[in-house]
Amino acid sequence: MYNDRCSQISIGGTEYNLVLTTKATKEIAKRYGGLSNLGDKLMKSENFEMALDEIVWLLTLLANQSILIYNLQNKDKKELLTEEIVELLTSPLDLADYKIAITEAMFKG
Repeated sequence: MYNDRCSQISIGGTEYNLVLTTKATKEIAKRYGGLSNLGDKLMKSENFEMALDEIVWLLTLLANQSILIYNLQNKDKKELLTEEIVELLTSPLDLADYKIAITEAMFKG
């Protein structure tokens, strides 16, 4: 089971597990050139909007991994998160807290 590889967050009152899978790692590599470049990109974002976009993208990617795993193992399917949903149901303060959960999921993964 993947539960020992995840961290948990709440978005809009719904709990989500953030999990780093091989699939997510490939997506991160496409976007950043590898996991090692991820931290640099997040810390050196050119402006606040770009930094928020990167955090929302990463948060959506990692939260969707647990949904994809669930959908693979169950007949009743859950809807994937979108970046727009995450943006609407969170505040910038939430995103700062989620950075800790993202780091934890990446470390465990």
